[in-house]
Amino acid sequence: MSDSEMGMIERFTDELDPVIFAFGALLSVGVIVAFFIDQDFVASGIDTVHDEMLSYMSWALLVIVFLIVVFLLFLIVGPWGKIKLGDSDPEYSFLSFFAMLYSAGFAAGVVFWGPTEGLFYYADPNPLFGAEAESGAAIPLAIQQTLFHWALPQLAVFTIMGIAIGYFAYNYDKVPLRVSSALTPLLGKENLDGTAAKVIDILAVFATIGGVATSLGFIGSQFVSGLNYQWGIDLGNTGILIVVTGMTILFTISMVLGIDKGIRRLSNFNMGLFVALMVITFIAGPTMLLLLLGSQAMGGMIGDFVSMSLYTGAGEDGTGWVEAWTVFYWAWALSWSPFAGLFIARISKGRTVREVAFTGIIATSAATIPWFTFVGGTAVWAQHEGVADFSAVLAGEAGAEVSGFILFDALSLSVAGVSIPIGSILILGFMVLVTTFFVTSADSSTLAVSMMTTGGKERPSNINRIFWGVVLGMTAAILMILGGDQGAGALEQAVVITGAPFAIVCFLAMLSLIKNFSATKRQVLLQEETVLVGPTPEQSEDEPAASAEPTDD
Repeated sequence: MSDSEMGMIERFTDELDPVIFAFGALLSVGVIVAFFIDQDFVASGIDTVHDEMLSYMSWALLVIVFLIVVFLLFLIVGPWGKIKLGDSDPEYSFLSFFAMLYSAGFAAGVVFWGPTEGLFYYADPNPLFGAEAESGAAIPLAIQQTLFHWALPQLAVFTIMGIAIGYFAYNYDKVPLRVSSALTPLLGKENLDGTAAKVIDILAVFATIGGVATSLGFIGSQFVSGLNYQWGIDLGNTGILIVVTGMTILFTISMVLGIDKGIRRLSNFNMGLFVALMVITFIAGPTMLLLLLGSQAMGGMIGDFVSMSLYTGAGEDGTGWVEAWTVFYWAWALSWSPFAGLFIARISKGRTVREVAFTGIIATSAATIPWFTFVGGTAVWAQHEGVADFSAVLAGEAGAEVSGFILFDALSLSVAGVSIPIGSILILGFMVLVTTFFVTSADSSTLAVSMMTTGGKERPSNINRIFWGVVLGMTAAILMILGGDQGAGALEQAVVITGAPFAIVCFLAMLSLIKNFSATKRQVLLQEETVLVGPTPEQSEDEPAASAEPTDD
């Protein structure tokens, strides 16, 4: 073995937090090994734990996510928004910052569900509204429900963790860049290497593996379905492993290149292709109807936001609907929150709390709302008017992942009165977008897990990153195979299992920020008052004014 190879191995072993790495790796690898030993046992275990989580945690997810949204909106308009993450200048331009936050956060889910989700609400509307299924009245409500699920709330849990981790890591001395740091005021700075902090970081590793692997499973299944739908290539389980392995190699290369050369450049490319597909769909679809539909759906979402956020379906048939959709999405976002929060913190140094909160929930919503309105609205219109047939998807005979291919295949552009089919071009672009979003999500999440298992190092070793990349890829492939004929069932159950417990961590992170921001603001006001009127009677001439720096209190 050469000296350079020995050096790489030594760096890998020296940087590890042995407890977090060992427990995180054992939990994740243990599931993979158990799958190969007894697939039915793993499937039944996931099903049992999922049902128990829903029984006890569904109401808590709804309430906690709503409170986090309200808090972030207050940060945008309130005085705490001026507080800065560290004292340096931002490392990236705003556009690159936004593109990385969006691409690495939840854009993979946006691409997957964009052509599909509105169709399900059109066929089975939220019981809260009492609309008749597949009626004209169900069309705007379907888009309204989609916008609600993919605008503020999901983004809010990523953002709250990013602000909390970044604030305490960059504004305190010797606080590492890791998930447990979000709870610094509650745990105490001296206890960040204690048992409670270790448990939180281990839970974060496991939640990230489950949540991100679920997303990669969705995207991988979409890619495999696209090959089968467009070109009749049926890969089977072996093919799934091959496709996921190929994508794992791609995101590993991007990850090793680093944030600037890999994630940033690919994120910028993603956003360009994302916008291009959205605009072409808008032009090829029912353009004027989409504008009217989007206005009505967005107005409805704003007007009904509180009732939609806290609707549980209690005492009626809506409970199962809420758990299948809203609770699932909040759990999915929560399972991503440790990884997305850590990555957001990593790229947010030097920005104010207001900038991060605004970008995290407002700017990203501004990109998401047109996508679901134009792509999702066109799909619902096409089904309602008979332009395209999604009945197999709605009946469960085909997976949700094929909706995008059915939609794009049915679109055409009219030039000088001549209809030009553009389905093949759109499908090709869609598959490229699926792949590149897969890569940006996977490499940024792998970077985050590597940071978690090295005590918060901003640049973990390549060996560490590659190890977690392989674990993510294998877990995604297993969840895809476990889904089998039931489609995304195993993927959705895994999300609830890993995400629901993290609702408590996000809630505590919000309380930590409230506790510290209120103390910091109070110190700033005291300092300003002292400068204006001089020392108070209790403060001698020689005693310094209160510091505006954050404290552990």
